[in-house]
Amino acid sequence: MRFEKGHKAATRRHIIDVASKCIRQDGISAAGIAGIMGEAGLTKGAFSPHFESKDALVREALASALSDQQHRLDEDRRTGLALEGAIRRYLNRAHLEDPANGCPSAALLPEVARQPLSTRQDYEKALRSYVSSLAALLPGADSAASRRRATAIFGLMVGTLQFARAVPDTIQAEQILEGGVEAALQLASV
Repeated sequence: MRFEKGHKAATRRHIIDVASKCIRQDGISAAGIAGIMGEAGLTKGAFSPHFESKDALVREALASALSDQQHRLDEDRRTGLALEGAIRRYLNRAHLEDPANGCPSAALLPEVARQPLSTRQDYEKALRSYVSSLAALLPGADSAASRRRATAIFGLMVGTLQFARAVPDTIQAEQILEGGVEAALQLASV
């Protein structure tokens, strides 16, 4: 069967998008190739023409999720959203309840630490970019101190979201999120 020009690239992109959601929802270890391909509406046999291994797919799926996250923060900056707005957009109920479309760090950080070096290097590069964008929202944005503070703020936001996702009590989860917002804003104003 012949496919239209661009079909293979479009299929590959679709697999990456689906995998990105699956790994954030279920975790890297739990998201198997058969499940990802099934979610993509494809058979497991369609995997190998696109990726040499699950690690290769994970690397691209993680890069895609990180790129989406960077794009959202860049869009916040472009539209003039202040730091508080960016923090509140991150630490909110919608993000709490939708890990498949949310921050890959909050969903996957312990597993990213166990990935091959190339994947961790990609993560590190994306983290630096995200932190630089977040630092640009801080006073004294060009200083090394503001980048360190932005790193701490992002770490606080990631941890807050992880804690809030871990508790079944929605009221407590909301309190955790709000406490994270307050702490991040306090750290930002130091």
